[in-house]
Parts: sequence; C-alpha cells; structure tokens
Amino acid sequence: MLTAARTDNTLIDVPRGLANVVVAETKLGEVRGQEGFYTYRQYSAVELARTRSVEEVWCLLLRGSLPDGTGVADLRQAATGLSSAVREALPVIALAGSGDPLAGVRTALSLEGAATGVRPLYDLSPEEREEELIRLAYAVPVLNAALYRGRAGRDPIEPDPALGYAANYLWMVNGTLPTEQQADALNAYLVAALDHGFNASTFAARVIASTGADAASCLVGALGALSGPLHGGAPGRVLEMLDEIGSEEKIDSWIAGQIRAGRRIMGFGHPVYRTEDPRSRLLKEIAVRLGGPRVEFALSVEERIHVLLEELKPGRQLHTNLEFYTAVMMEAIGLDRALFTPTFAAARVLGWTANILEQSADPKIIRPSARYVGPKAPVPVP
Repeated sequence: MLTAARTDNTLIDVPRGLANVVVAETKLGEVRGQEGFYTYRQYSAVELARTRSVEEVWCLLLRGSLPDGTGVADLRQAATGLSSAVREALPVIALAGSGDPLAGVRTALSLEGAATGVRPLYDLSPEEREEELIRLAYAVPVLNAALYRGRAGRDPIEPDPALGYAANYLWMVNGTLPTEQQADALNAYLVAALDHGFNASTFAARVIASTGADAASCLVGALGALSGPLHGGAPGRVLEMLDEIGSEEKIDSWIAGQIRAGRRIMGFGHPVYRTEDPRSRLLKEIAVRLGGPRVEFALSVEERIHVLLEELKPGRQLHTNLEFYTAVMMEAIGLDRALFTPTFAAARVLGWTANILEQSADPKIIRPSARYVGPKAPVPVP
C-alpha cells in the first residue's frame, strides 16, 4: 500500500498502481470485472462489436448516441489526410524505425500536430476539439500502413473513401481489397478494443488533456503508454509463444515448465477481469470462424493450460485475455506481426478521442501526490 495526502493534509493508504481507485467520473463506459462484462455508454460493448461498424460506435462515444445515416459521413469528412510535411518525412521515419512498432507513428503524429498548427485544447471550443481529435485519429491507421509499407520499400496507398474504417485499413496495408469476412473480423476487433475503462494509455491521455495541452500531445502520450509490453505490446508475443511450443506433443511440457517456474503465459490473465474476458470470448468466436491450423493449435494450448493449471495450482483461475485470440485472428486475416500493436492503437485512438473530449470539459488538472521515502532532509533552523 502507498500513502497519499488528502486535501486536509491527512494521509490515506491507496493500493500500488492505483488499482480500483476512482479518480474521475465518466459517461463513456463501464468495466465490470467480476461479471466479465463491459459497456460503451449504456450498450454492451461485445454486442456492439457483433452488430455495428467501428465508426458508428465511435460516434456513440463521441456524441452520446448511435448515429443516423449522416453521423458516419460526418466523421469521414474530417479525414483530411496527412500534411505535406509528414508525407515528405515518412520515408525517413520508416527507415529509422526501432524495435518499438509505435515509435514511427508517435514521431509522425507529433510532426502532424506541429505541421498543422494544433492549438491547446484549453483555447478551443468543444466543436473545435472534436474536429481536431477526429482528424488526428484518422491519421493513425494511415500512418500505420504507410510506415509498414515504407519499411519494406513499398509506396504508401491512399485510403479509399468508399471503404469503411476496417476495410480501408486492410486495403492500405496490403494493397488488395479485403474479403467481407476479413473486414468484418477486423471491424469486430476494433470495436471490442476501442475503449476499456481507465487503462494506462487512456489515463495518460486524460492526464495530458487535463493540462489543456493540444490534441496531438494527448494522443502521442497515450501511444507511448500503449507501446509497453504490459499494456498494448503483447499480441505479437502470443504468436512467439505458440511458435516456441511448436507442436501438440510439446504443449504439456512447455506449459508445465512455465507454471512451475512462475513465469507469465502470454495472452493469459487480466488485472480487472476475475472471470473470462468477454473480448477474448468474442475474438475466439471470430478466430474459429476464420479457421486454420494456427487456430486449432491455439485452441489446444488454451485447453491444456486450464487442465494443467488445475493440476499444478489447484484453485487458481487464469483465463485468456484480449491479446491471445487477437494475435491468432490478426494473423488469419493477413496482418503481419509488426502491425499487431499499431492495429490495437488504430482501435484505441478512437476511444482516446472521446476520453480527451470528456476530460477537456473538466477545468481541474489531474495532480496526485506521492509519498517521499528517501533520506530525510534536516529541518531548517529559523
């Protein structure tokens, strides 16, 4: 436990990582960890993922209701494309990439903000804030695709205004029109991953927004938080784990070794859910529909983990989280591993925009306290 100061200068104990500490009020959604359920406003997020486009759900979070026929068109009109400064810099940014798949996106988005003269949210009207955020959010999937292709020495592909958010993403990445099944699978994932309470990246975005900073700064800060392996950087590691296990006959020995050593099993466990992650259930359904040897192998690994965990650690519950079947699904629809975390960002950036808008309406800056545990300084002599 940590100790923090209250406004009356008394101290209260709070858990490490601020787990379960309420730091703000929100109308955007609710995560019910004990029930294995989460919402976008008053709707089941998983049901929305099964029935609505990602742009419709984005409208819901931004504006409070599911859109009529014009709402999605309004969003698409705000997608003005990348500035000339960013387009000229993309080849350099792509080739300067590092092991962090979001490094180039952060750099390019920061440049986009500077090149287009984004102003502090503090100085903008609510309508201007929304317009700025929508424009910058639409840049993220374009940057993902352009930088990915640039690293392979291929030219970027312009978005097709006739395509929806999910289909356009696959088009810009691969240069071929996706099948309906591929686009639907990605759309469901994007909706399911769009928002999820005050996770690390969303909280980072809200902290920056509370200072009145510009929209690009808020989104770039959130991207930095998302890049961490303990947050958004895990899906590719699931496939690395499946590759390391290798075959059906090696599943039990590999899993037992991980459990006995107390090592983390990638794609399993969640800090909020104490039952099955509803997003994992949805992505598992999608992966099974897509089919293929990798899906069958992943199903076997999940089954044996539950069995062996009960044998070796009786009573301990460990369920798949969003990353496990996300990795399997993304591979099945033709996305390279290098795009897994950037694709998560292309979903989560939409949720960040709604959180930034909501936070910008609150004039109070987020400014917590810390408990000093270093050497004591001598009290000054008057």
